[in-house]
Amino acid sequence: MISRHLSKRQLLAKTKASLLTAAVAWSLAVSAEIPSTDLVDKDSTVVYPAEYFDQFYPVSANDMLSRIPGIELALRGSSSGRGLGSGAGEVLINGQRITGKNNGGRSQLARISADQVEHIEIIRGTSEELDVRGSGQIVNVVLLDTPSRSSTTVQLRSDVIQDGTFDPGGQLSHAGQTGNLNYLFNVGADPRYRAWESEEFSFSPNGDLTEVRRESRTRDETQLQTSMNLGYSFQRSVVQFNALVETVGDVPDERYRTITQMADNSSRVETESNANQRNNWEVGGDFEHDFRNAGTFRFLFIVNDRDSVNQRNRFQLLNDVSTQDLFIENAGRDRERIARTSYTLSLSGSQGLELGVEGAQTIRDSNLVLARDTDGERNPAFGNLVPVSIPNGNSTVQEMRTEPFANHNWQLNPKMSLESSIVMETSTIEQSGDVSNSRDFQFVRPRIDYRYDITSSLQLRAGVRKDVEQLSFSDFSASVDGGDEDRDTIAGNPDIRQEQSWRYELNLEMRLPNELGVVNSQFWYRDVEDHIDRIDVSSSENKLESARGNIGDGKRYGLNLDVSTKLDPLGLNNALLTTGVRLRDSEFMDPFLGIKRRQRGNGRWQANVGFRHDVSSRGLTYGFNYSNNSNGSTGRQAIDIDDIEEFIEAPRLSAYVEKRAFGNLMFRLESNNMTNAEWCRKRTRFVGATAGGVVEENEDYCNGGGMELALQVRTTF
Repeated sequence: MISRHLSKRQLLAKTKASLLTAAVAWSLAVSAEIPSTDLVDKDSTVVYPAEYFDQFYPVSANDMLSRIPGIELALRGSSSGRGLGSGAGEVLINGQRITGKNNGGRSQLARISADQVEHIEIIRGTSEELDVRGSGQIVNVVLLDTPSRSSTTVQLRSDVIQDGTFDPGGQLSHAGQTGNLNYLFNVGADPRYRAWESEEFSFSPNGDLTEVRRESRTRDETQLQTSMNLGYSFQRSVVQFNALVETVGDVPDERYRTITQMADNSSRVETESNANQRNNWEVGGDFEHDFRNAGTFRFLFIVNDRDSVNQRNRFQLLNDVSTQDLFIENAGRDRERIARTSYTLSLSGSQGLELGVEGAQTIRDSNLVLARDTDGERNPAFGNLVPVSIPNGNSTVQEMRTEPFANHNWQLNPKMSLESSIVMETSTIEQSGDVSNSRDFQFVRPRIDYRYDITSSLQLRAGVRKDVEQLSFSDFSASVDGGDEDRDTIAGNPDIRQEQSWRYELNLEMRLPNELGVVNSQFWYRDVEDHIDRIDVSSSENKLESARGNIGDGKRYGLNLDVSTKLDPLGLNNALLTTGVRLRDSEFMDPFLGIKRRQRGNGRWQANVGFRHDVSSRGLTYGFNYSNNSNGSTGRQAIDIDDIEEFIEAPRLSAYVEKRAFGNLMFRLESNNMTNAEWCRKRTRFVGATAGGVVEENEDYCNGGGMELALQVRTTF
């Protein structure tokens, strides 16, 4: 018998759907007119011609975008990030998606020279002609269409770290067009040297200082990258091909640690000589054919492969003699193969339909090795230490996923549009190795996106959709715990399931007259199922262990307020002020204490302020960026099976100045972390389980990298 009573969840969903319907009905009744900017065309797309940016002397397309008020809103977008059917926040080049994850459209912005750009569009509407779906906006960079063009961009930089190290790097990009062929080649070396200083103070339950740890750490890393993007236009077809190779090899990670016991004022020294390697390649492409009045066929694919090896070697230093007592090697390989095909046709002058299917194979291989200085047979391959068995340390996880989908676009009238879609997801996840497991999943993911252009400058967007989050396959097997010296490894969970949520969003955006800026407000609500956090996977009361797993249902909600405005009315011409405030809250049931709490590591508020001023007459630009977060127990807590951690972040400030000189050379000096902000953690350890409430010790830990400087020189020829 079907129950006549609705559950609490059903009532909540029905109430939120009613609110969304009411918002749509309210928008239909709104008739107020606000003066519109000359840059907004009739379909609410904002177009910035290349001439608009000439006064700023841009070097790259990225420089051009940074001068657009509210560009952060367009790039932020809203997407579940699962597969190729991503949503807004996408960057298109010549109206085409660049099919790649690490080599997508957004990564091309710094490589495309400004003199190759014809205009930039901020697409605020929706159309079946766009191969992206979502409730936000899309950035389209349109390049010059000439028989022959080319340019080369050179960028050199050197970072200055707090320990005095100079870390050089740079990149070289060459882009152009020959007939119907577009191309972009790039090689680069990204400097990533870092140095940290940290302190940790341990206290007994009654507040007595018991131990002090001080550590210095350096990591000398440079990421080498080579990429290319090719596109060829036929009479009614477009073919694109993209490739990327990244490598980070033999990265030394050195640590020097002193540990002082306050009871007898004795000290000992630990050192670590660690090494990391990482390699990644990606190939992607797409094909589009226009059958004129009969529709459009699209095919996209991505193949990528990433492998990494992280090795930790810890030594005890006594009387100038170094003895190794810990060896950990964590190796992983991630592979992904995705293909998506679709056919789009126009149902009428105001409606379009896209039908297609996406298939994906995702594979994660992981192997964890642990060895200690204990009794037993020693292995020279593991630092001449004794290997220790790790349950679920050797694993291969594979997911096979199929998604038939349908997208419908409907231009209700010149001011209103409605986009809807439905995805039928079927997947199988198999794990082999130390654990054998196989599970099948099926999900239905509908989505509705409504937009109403109240005026050409005022737009209301409302959306409802079902999301299924991509699992991190590293959670399935044992891995390294890099944040706890007393716990070298953490357990895996072969039974973890996908987190699901219903997403409700209501967005009101106003573009100020005369292109002075953008004011945006967004209310969002997430009804979450199978939320992923830490759960108890202990094999016995004497061996407490936790792993990432599903803790049940909950909710998240918040309000985002953004203002991006020029300061010309205040007499500061070509100055742009951007502010953003994120207010949020959440409610979940903690599996260890049985209490309601907020989402792990998610504070109640976050604020960002950015300022940029272009003094065009002098070819000079300067600015700053400031960020701050709420701290303390307002949501920055992480409750685990045997400890509770609280995270504290200090405000961060960065500043920069750019100067054009010697023709077309652009010099940039930037300073990061001017406030010398530290990342801190308060940890309470318990005797036995956290639920027992018996405190063992309290730890105060802070880590900081100090202020960093970077000098950059760029030019295009």
